[in-house]
Amino acid sequence: MSFVNIGALQTCYELTGHTGAVLVLSNSLGTDFSMWNRQMPLLEQHFRVLRYDTRGHGRSSVTPGDYTIEQLGHDVLGLLDVLGLKRVHFCGLSMGGMIGIWLGINAPDRLHRLVLCNTAARIGTKDTWNARIATVHNEGMNVVASAVIARWFTPEFRAAYPKEVAEAQQMLENSSPDGYVASCAAIRDMDQCDTVAQISAPTLVIYGAKDPVTPAVDAQFLVNRIRGAAAVELNAAHLSNVEQPQAFTESVTSFLSQ
Repeated sequence: MSFVNIGALQTCYELTGHTGAVLVLSNSLGTDFSMWNRQMPLLEQHFRVLRYDTRGHGRSSVTPGDYTIEQLGHDVLGLLDVLGLKRVHFCGLSMGGMIGIWLGINAPDRLHRLVLCNTAARIGTKDTWNARIATVHNEGMNVVASAVIARWFTPEFRAAYPKEVAEAQQMLENSSPDGYVASCAAIRDMDQCDTVAQISAPTLVIYGAKDPVTPAVDAQFLVNRIRGAAAVELNAAHLSNVEQPQAFTESVTSFLSQ
């Protein structure tokens, strides 16, 4: 892994893989770029893969104040500029997908193809996010971790794959509380419902049939408004790339190879 400084932000990233087009992977809330580990063996055969820790997460800086999706989108553009990458594929899950929507609307010249996973133009309500922010402020990450894990994975997956679930929960519990709540604010304050139709990049929407966070109706909203968008449903909850790694990775690879 490597680090770059973009203003006051130090971003941790890793660029690996085949000498093909660059594919950027953007994480969900409360994770670091290791959430993509199960995708890497196949993706690296086809692409140069750029993984990074979002502001406030992993080994990247935890800068003060509430974040915005626009700010997190500019972080991606800054990273691409420093690395000399003019145009890339982009795949984001949940919060990473919201960043992808913003890039598709505001930086179309930087994208080849766009994959939006388990995400929505608007996620949750202000009251819901404010309640979670208050809980983390008052009680810490461990209190919210169990409830979040229950939404990330189906009961069947949690029973059959306790090691993978434990790894995900540890990653969440180890997240910076300050970075987490600042990112919650970014999701709380972002509504891209009226602008998502401006996306012109070829787009794939991946969603989980059992996702309680961004259900199928949210995915269908994106498909209906993004011209030519395709959709893939997976038998999974919110972290579909972890719960259905082979189907997820093959779907991404097939779409980006067209």
